[in-house]
Amino acid sequence: MAHAVRWGILGTGKIARAFANALKEAPGAELAAVASRSLDKAQAFAQEFGAAGAYGHYQELADAAGIDLVYVATPHPQHADNALMALRAGKGVLVEKPFTMNLREAEQVVTLARSRRLFLMEAMWTRYLPAFEEVRRIVASGEIGAARQVVADFGFTANFGAEHRVYNPELGGGALLDLGIYPLSIASALLGPVAEIRAQAELGDTGVDVQTGFTLRHEGGGMSVCSCSFQARTPCELTVSGERGHVRMNTMFHRAKSVTVSLDDGSSRTVDTPYLGNGYVHEVMEAQRCFTEGLLESPRMRLEETLALMGVMDEIRRQIGLAYDSDRRDGRPLRSV
Repeated sequence: MAHAVRWGILGTGKIARAFANALKEAPGAELAAVASRSLDKAQAFAQEFGAAGAYGHYQELADAAGIDLVYVATPHPQHADNALMALRAGKGVLVEKPFTMNLREAEQVVTLARSRRLFLMEAMWTRYLPAFEEVRRIVASGEIGAARQVVADFGFTANFGAEHRVYNPELGGGALLDLGIYPLSIASALLGPVAEIRAQAELGDTGVDVQTGFTLRHEGGGMSVCSCSFQARTPCELTVSGERGHVRMNTMFHRAKSVTVSLDDGSSRTVDTPYLGNGYVHEVMEAQRCFTEGLLESPRMRLEETLALMGVMDEIRRQIGLAYDSDRRDGRPLRSV
């Protein structure tokens, strides 16, 4: 590697801090600059994490020299505009999930990245963890037979006020975009593209979903049953099952340090799958590997899949009656997949 991959971070919130901590432990990574709408916040963040540059406007970071990749860690509704801004400035981009608010926005971002031949990747960090890689290997090996069903949940009790990001529709609040994307993404990675969708939800006082459940029929013939909740502390497990048995991502699947295979002959085995740092290190390493090799997207999370998953979430939201300002921006209703 000629030089360290120089990162710029847009945003200084919780996820930006987690990412900055991951950069410290990722080989060949350097935090070059951070931007916030508040210069004071940017300077404090830069000082804490050792960044040379601090900007009070996102555009200033996008335009700055000496930055290879920009990580978009702003609130959900800003993802599309911020990613487009960085791409127009010639930077490769890693966009925090949800990639955008809807498929229309996602298509704009992907189209620009492709036309400019710039690297673009969705920061679905669980897709790059060793536990998920191991599950993929086990499924591909045929040990549990052909994978036919995935069951996954992701829920915690969100004891926040109505103004908090997770409940605020203006900030893209709701359980689906925040949590449901995790089981959806892994289910589709294991069983293939989604062919049919059935969803139900409980909407809260602010109009966003506080619990959502969805069943998916996949093109390969399998089914997945997924749920997300801000009202229940769920096990956060993911199990993929076939004719001969199942493999489970133990404890919370997004932080699984082991996976267990259980077969119809009564045998079981557990494989340790430790991850580096806080887990985000692996997506940093994948983005840097792709960037330094001149790839425009990650083979482990292709842009076509990111687009397909945004379409699935649009359809889930259509079924549960949840729309955001981003959906109304061009005067058209949500498209069905």
